[in-house]
Amino acid sequence: MANAWKKENKRPKLLSPKPLLLLLLTLPLVFFLFFFFSRSPSNLSLSLSVSKIISQTQAAVYPIPPFDCLKSPQAHPVVANIVENLKYPFLYSLSDFGSLPDKPHKNIVRLLKGKPFRKPDISATIQELLEGTKGRDGLVVDVGANVGMASFAAAVMGYRVLAFEPVIENLQRICDGIWFNRVGDLVTVFEAAVSDRIGNITFYKLVGRLDNSAVSATGAKLAFKSNEEIAVQVRTIPLDDLIPESEPVLLLKIDVQGWEYHVLKGASKLLSRKKGEAPYLIYEEDERLLQASNSSAKEIRDFLQTVGYHHCTQHGTDAHCTKD
Repeated sequence: MANAWKKENKRPKLLSPKPLLLLLLTLPLVFFLFFFFSRSPSNLSLSLSVSKIISQTQAAVYPIPPFDCLKSPQAHPVVANIVENLKYPFLYSLSDFGSLPDKPHKNIVRLLKGKPFRKPDISATIQELLEGTKGRDGLVVDVGANVGMASFAAAVMGYRVLAFEPVIENLQRICDGIWFNRVGDLVTVFEAAVSDRIGNITFYKLVGRLDNSAVSATGAKLAFKSNEEIAVQVRTIPLDDLIPESEPVLLLKIDVQGWEYHVLKGASKLLSRKKGEAPYLIYEEDERLLQASNSSAKEIRDFLQTVGYHHCTQHGTDAHCTKD
């Protein structure tokens, strides 16, 4: 028994150099993992709590819920690319592909040639205007957001954006862009047509040219008479019912294929803010589209005079208005 006891209490052999080196290299990783995982649950809990507070705040502020990209079916296929020649570049996803395979969208042709998407004029305009407002807090409001070419131009500069778009196919592409550009904390999207009253309205989607969809069936097919149109019911809301008077707004962009007058009327409180607080205004002023919706450029200009916008300049088919 004594001999057996002595055998069991022999001193253990020292570790050879290789296992010892492996142990020394592994210890920092073990400590890191312990440190990380011991804190992750609390951080995750805190993050979820903050997200919950933010979502509750949004629900309390806005009379209609924002569009939920996470619950929206993923549109496919996805054709996306970066935009050329912008100081603050961004990516966006196409909703119209053209007539495949014979006449693809011009940006698909550019993509196949290894080129970026062509720079949209509105994207460059938005960024140039916002460069002059640096240091000022406020929203950029994008009415008729299409696939987000104005919204993302502002969001990648760090500005908060409210985007309004009634066409579900375009909304899905905006959701693509929110992910591609990592701007989910800056862009809030609403599935709605902005107007001068709360309710519902018939909206005409133009197959193959969703960017030309409009409240007026005549306006939707004005430039593309052969395209099929689909009538859908969409929600309407005035901007004055959604944007609190305490919320600063730097820029309001409107491109709604002839429905501009109704959007502006529904934003009369916002537009009546005093100089320095009223937003810089960009809206499409295409007389043919306006007449298709029973309004006119003169009617819009007369209305803008009543809310203090006395200075408007024409930039192509867009009007830029300020309170100078």
